[in-house]
Amino acid sequence: MSHLQYFSYESFGTHIREVLSYSQAVRIGDRIEISGQGGWDPETHQVHAGLAEEINQAFANVELALKDAGGKGWSQVYRVRIFTTLVTDQEAIGVLVENLRKWMPDHKPVLTCVGVSELALPGMRVEIEAFAHDERD
Repeated sequence: MSHLQYFSYESFGTHIREVLSYSQAVRIGDRIEISGQGGWDPETHQVHAGLAEEINQAFANVELALKDAGGKGWSQVYRVRIFTTLVTDQEAIGVLVENLRKWMPDHKPVLTCVGVSELALPGMRVEIEAFAHDERD
């Protein structure tokens, strides 16, 4: 699909592109779709040990992936899909809701939250996919 533009942000994104052969984002016309973003530090590649820090970083990584693909970030997100090993954990739900409110104070996207038994990186508890509409002027 050479007509599509693929993006991988510096450090973690470019490392994963080379090692596992996938990109962090793709632009399809005026849409940006990103691969699942976890709570890893983009420079050290380590998943944060603290739950709140992991979730906060996952949301920040979504912003990073969207902007790297030329978007404006969370303000353009219309759909979110969250995969978590903590689907019924009240602390995790609280931190997720706080982040949704923080990153999208002016709109409420459609959301699907999926409980899973395991995610790709050791210790990872949350992974977020986002879909954005980036209407170009």
